[in-house]
Amino acid sequence: MLTKLKQFKDLRSQAKELQSQLANETATAEAAGGKVVLTMDGNLALKGVAIDDDLLTPSKKEKLQDAIKKAHGEALKSMQRTMAMKMKDMGGLNIPGMG
Repeated sequence: MLTKLKQFKDLRSQAKELQSQLANETATAEAAGGKVVLTMDGNLALKGVAIDDDLLTPSKKEKLQDAIKKAHGEALKSMQRTMAMKMKDMGGLNIPGMG
């Protein structure tokens, strides 16, 4: 039982260290030829949104929506790769019973 508690404490420590490292990471993605730019932080929160005025017309609403979805997807993928690399650099999270 004490071994399991130590494993969970170690896992919690590793997760906190990873969270701390990711706090300073950002991923930026563009869509619509650079007319939509999104910036995401390591907690997967959007920290910045830039939209070119050209896309802010009712006739371009669908194009804007598609561009936002595309840029968000790209930023998310980029941040997931960053997270994976950070975890790998830390030696992976050693989850008890998972390997």
